[in-house]
Amino acid sequence: MQPYSTQKALDLILKQVNPCDSEGEDVDLQLNSDSEVSSDETSSPPRKRRHLETHTGPTEAAKDGAVWREEPVGRPLHFTPVEAYATDGEPTAEAKRNVGSRLQSFLCFITVKMLRVIQQWTNQHARETEDENWFMSLHELMAFIAILILQGVTKLPSMSDYWSEDLGNRKIMEIMSRDRFKDIMRHLRFDDKSTRKERVQTDKFAAISSVWGSFVTNCVTSYNPGRHITIDEQLFPTKTRCPFLQYSATKPDKCGIKFWVACDWKSKYVCNVLPYLGKDPSLPSGDRLSEDVVLRLMEPFLDQGRNVTVDNFFTSLSLAQRLLSRNTTLLGTVNKNHREIPQSARQTDLKQFTTQVFSTTGATLTVYAPKRKKSVYLLSSMHSEVQTENTTKRETNTVTLYNTTKCGVDVMDQTVREFTVRRGTRRWPVAVFYNMIDMAALNAYVLRQACTGEKERRLDFLVKLAKELANSYNGNAMVM
Repeated sequence: MQPYSTQKALDLILKQVNPCDSEGEDVDLQLNSDSEVSSDETSSPPRKRRHLETHTGPTEAAKDGAVWREEPVGRPLHFTPVEAYATDGEPTAEAKRNVGSRLQSFLCFITVKMLRVIQQWTNQHARETEDENWFMSLHELMAFIAILILQGVTKLPSMSDYWSEDLGNRKIMEIMSRDRFKDIMRHLRFDDKSTRKERVQTDKFAAISSVWGSFVTNCVTSYNPGRHITIDEQLFPTKTRCPFLQYSATKPDKCGIKFWVACDWKSKYVCNVLPYLGKDPSLPSGDRLSEDVVLRLMEPFLDQGRNVTVDNFFTSLSLAQRLLSRNTTLLGTVNKNHREIPQSARQTDLKQFTTQVFSTTGATLTVYAPKRKKSVYLLSSMHSEVQTENTTKRETNTVTLYNTTKCGVDVMDQTVREFTVRRGTRRWPVAVFYNMIDMAALNAYVLRQACTGEKERRLDFLVKLAKELANSYNGNAMVM
């Protein structure tokens, strides 16, 4: 086949004609600066090129300026996925060295140093308000926590019932008297009250922030979560007077203190947690609270190929791109009225079990219809290809993975509520302390199983943990 002149080649391209249809081979158009073909090229056979299929569908700009392109389902998209974090969650090397007993695993999170801080300020408050000779030992404080744990396991209507002759819990009565327990509860403090007024000007959490900060640091440093981390809110129920108490009509308990929680999806280990204290004056103007929360919770776990699963409160394209710059991906639902959603995706009336896929720089948008006229929108920066499963519902791999990993925090919250130490209180720092014990006991349970390989019911773990805490106070082995 003779090479074509420049004009003829352009004419063929414009007419979308394949000049090699009759010979079944691709054309290699080679043009020189003089619009002529050299004699060397005519003497050699034409060179074949691999035909690259490109998508020619139109692009569309969303209201926020994001440019999207509709893609066929099952087709590789235009970005390289992040190299995934390779291992499941596991304890850190330091935790493996320190964990043997249940008490040791619990003390990884509420350490002896933290207990001494609580002991110091509790003794100081009691001496200033009641008796200058009042004293609570460290082991007595541990026994106090043991009773809280056993109360969560037993669940009687009121505190006095645990020491009653008919309903009383013998294990609790052997540890400490009711009056002594109430005495410690009345004076329980976590900070220096004389300096609190000054500190609260810059820290609304000042009444317990020192102890709380140590607890969170221990959670971060004791366990390496696996690839998938779930971030969501937890509303810890309490009706105590609190400057940052939240009301949520959708929660089982309407009032409480809100925490932002990051959990390892598989083990439900609490990796990181932040209290919500209301509007943050230090947050730069224009920055989204949702993005700030995710980035702060994920900071210890970035740059390692992990994925974070969130709901539509947190999900945004800008967050996905910021995480992607730190080698971390995002998977989350997004509201269809969000400014980042292309107009064609909003107006689509999909049939049941059908899917649309859109792509932009570093992210994909899946529009899936589980029911007619009802679509779910999922943003992902971890999927370079959206595939449909061969099932009746024809769910995509993005939908399936989201449904699998979205409930980490919810399951954690349900788990701790089953045997929670929470009781009625008028002081919000005590309510926070209750939540701290619940989370510490759950993390200790996960950590010990991972370190020792021993499997046991969480109920059995809590009862034996309470026994070990109480034995440090009584100094002898109790039958529990």
